[in-house]
Amino acid sequence: MKNRRQLTYHGLVIKNRLMQLNMTQTELAGKINVSVGYLTDILRGRRSGGKYMDKIYSLLGLEETELKKASGG
Repeated sequence: MKNRRQLTYHGLVIKNRLMQLNMTQTELAGKINVSVGYLTDILRGRRSGGKYMDKIYSLLGLEETELKKASGG
């Protein structure tokens, strides 16, 4: 069986917002020009996705305070 990681705080915030917007991970991945697999790796903490987080949060209309909370700031 594959080792599956839990979603990170970023991942939970992003997934919840995607559901609110009725948007899929595939759609979000397309908007930030990454593969769905890469986005999944970001949400599960296998990749930091640092250079994409501002764009993701902006596209989803999330507050900067959520981003800071997720970063431990």
